[in-house]
Amino acid sequence: MAPPAADRMKAMRARRKAQGLREVRLVVPDARAAATRRRVAEQVARLSVADERDALDWIETVSEFDETG
Repeated sequence: MAPPAADRMKAMRARRKAQGLREVRLVVPDARAAATRRRVAEQVARLSVADERDALDWIETVSEFDETG
């Protein structure tokens, strides 16, 4: 019989810790919730097209440094 779930999780955390890894938990807004979707839509509507274009241009420029070809 398999050990209880709590014991398996404890063993998994111990193995990861031995590998030098650390568990991190994130709590994020639920994108399925109507209120969250409405809030995101409002924030997107307030974005500046020029600022976003500048950001995308910068990302494109610096991404060229990663090319090996």
